[in-house]
Amino acid sequence: MSKKENRARPTAQAATEPANGEPATAPSAAADPPAHAEPEPGAVEEISPARIEELKARAAKADEHWDRLLRVTADLENYKKRAARERQDAIKFASESLLARLIPALDNFDMALAAANNAEGSSMDSLKTGITMVYNQLKAALQEAGLEEIDAANQLFDPKLHEAVSQQESAEVPEGHVLQQLRKGYKLRDRLLRPASVVVARKPAA
Repeated sequence: MSKKENRARPTAQAATEPANGEPATAPSAAADPPAHAEPEPGAVEEISPARIEELKARAAKADEHWDRLLRVTADLENYKKRAARERQDAIKFASESLLARLIPALDNFDMALAAANNAEGSSMDSLKTGITMVYNQLKAALQEAGLEEIDAANQLFDPKLHEAVSQQESAEVPEGHVLQQLRKGYKLRDRLLRPASVVVARKPAA
């Protein structure tokens, strides 16, 4: 190829330059920011006075609820402690009223023992009277506390209330009934404390 042809062919650089000789600039790839763009990090958002008042009201209500929660929690803890103390006292002094009713019986026992130590002939009758009075007083105090005797004499044998020690033939008492009560049984209201020890009757051998 001749030098004339080389000069006539424009180079790639020349094709991209404008006529005035200044270099061409490429179009910018960055688009204009959207109308509602997020604030840049570190930027301070302006808060309206109404919004400030709303936040203050919420903070005040939160403080009120927190104080109320603290008071309710403290009241609950105090109630738990008071209930625990009352329960311990109830267990510790559960027999207080019963013992108060038994003290007079102890006084009469003391007087009966003193009379027995100084017994002379006819004083035995007064000693018997004193012991009977103490027994009735003690029995009344226990009954008032809920103690009930189980009278099994001539009753149909009941394994829930009676304890059969033995069986004995009898023509007077029906078979399966209590022929003799050896020891009384006791209940505390509806709860069995001790069954009555009994002898149960059976038919005589033919």
